[in-house]
Amino acid sequence: SYVVVTKSPLSGSIACSTAEGYFGPELKSAGYDGIILEGRAPQPVYLSIEDDRVELLSASHLWGKSTRRTEEIIRAEKGNLWIAKETSVASIGPAGEKRAKIASIINDRHRVAARAGVGAVMGSKNLKAIAVRGTQTITVADGTQFVDAVARAWEKFKSTPVIPQTLNNIGTSFLVDLINKCGVLPVNNFQTGVMKKVDKISGEHMAETILKANKGCFACPIACVQMTEVEDPALQGEGEGPEYRTIALIGAACGIDDINAVAKISYLCDDMGIDTLSFGSAVACAMELTEKKIISRKQTGMTLKFGKVPAVLELIEKVAGREGFGDLVAEGGYDLASHFDHPECFIGVKKQGSPAFDPRGIQGLGLDYATSNSGVSHALGYLVTHRILGIRGEIDPLTTEGKALLIKQFQDGSAVFDSAGLCRLLLLGVWIDDIIPMLETATGKSYREEDLLSLGERVWNLERLFNSEAGFSGTDDTLPRRMLEEPMPEGPARGQVCKLEEMLQEYYTIRGWNDQGVPREETKVSLGLA
Repeated sequence: SYVVVTKSPLSGSIACSTAEGYFGPELKSAGYDGIILEGRAPQPVYLSIEDDRVELLSASHLWGKSTRRTEEIIRAEKGNLWIAKETSVASIGPAGEKRAKIASIINDRHRVAARAGVGAVMGSKNLKAIAVRGTQTITVADGTQFVDAVARAWEKFKSTPVIPQTLNNIGTSFLVDLINKCGVLPVNNFQTGVMKKVDKISGEHMAETILKANKGCFACPIACVQMTEVEDPALQGEGEGPEYRTIALIGAACGIDDINAVAKISYLCDDMGIDTLSFGSAVACAMELTEKKIISRKQTGMTLKFGKVPAVLELIEKVAGREGFGDLVAEGGYDLASHFDHPECFIGVKKQGSPAFDPRGIQGLGLDYATSNSGVSHALGYLVTHRILGIRGEIDPLTTEGKALLIKQFQDGSAVFDSAGLCRLLLLGVWIDDIIPMLETATGKSYREEDLLSLGERVWNLERLFNSEAGFSGTDDTLPRRMLEEPMPEGPARGQVCKLEEMLQEYYTIRGWNDQGVPREETKVSLGLA
């Protein structure tokens, strides 16, 4: 994995967006642990890295191009210097160029650094892409023992019930039917948690209809990436996925029950460099505003109703070009709902649209959402693995007891995985103690689980201090009114709201923060952040 860190143009908080593929390993093979980008180029450029040969080259001929076409052109240009297929390209599409706040960065054609509007930051710098190829050998302290440690961790992961084989067969889309049965699918902009025709967008249905092959990221034995192709003439296209999160936010949240349409929308969003989660959240918000007659067809210029595909396809182009109603959607769901004086129709935290699980049915997840530093993200805490997938023991999802400590531990652990460059999917089967042998044989240093969790805690507190300086406080650690006040209307979580207040102050206390969610002086001292 590699991580994009910046200040989010969407929320104003710190952004920490991760992506997999080959970009991170290529950068390391070129001899670099990271890239710091400062300032703004006077004209469009792309950064070319081949070991110690680093150049800023003109990207005028790439400006306005899709991410897919950009990658094709750069690889062709580098064909004489490099083995083109080994060049990894991370680029923005037209949405990033126009600084859409929901713009993403796409690498290796399909992998996405999605959340927080990181693509808009590249666009603000006139940076179209980064192309990298490394030829250096990456050495570790003890190669033989390192390989053995990786093998042991993989065996542990494979022993997780269902997960490895299911991920290999249909990827994360296997969650669609399961999450619907648990009653926490974000249907029709989170108005309910149960979708009647969920079988039309399930992973199993995708496998029967559009799935063509699977592949993995660099050195990954899981191979959860699903390559698909839609043959329907009206929606024809090919690409990667869609993964669970996209199916949930484009499909369920927008009321679309056609896997062909969800896949086509996903392909186009990747080409234009648009985060499917933030896009789906904003579109679902617009659909609810329309159906409640808060906004009209005259204002949107299209028929925006739950389940209507043509308008969503049209909006992708309009968002990418910031045209008409698309200009408002490009600002994200929060600004969209606020523009029409109905902020309650935006379902998100810190101006970022909610991910693909409704926390009314998973109480601890609501705390994770509310306290996320970089905008709400289910990837940060992964509490869903405890109850929904039955991993690491059964925990009652509807109780709040013990959830504050659990969320802290998982947030700190997630920060460790990010710092180690590990895919967060591994959290489904392994934990800190399982990766210690890999870290020790790679670096030649000794680690203890408590030391690594302390490192994760340090990361989490440093991010929180950044946000505090950026103007955030405990009042921002909250959830949408729908999740706090509107009981789930049906399903296993029927009658439930998220009991955030029962967990929040306990969480602050455990973290060593004051009642406004700011780290106390003694906490900063203990973590070396004073």
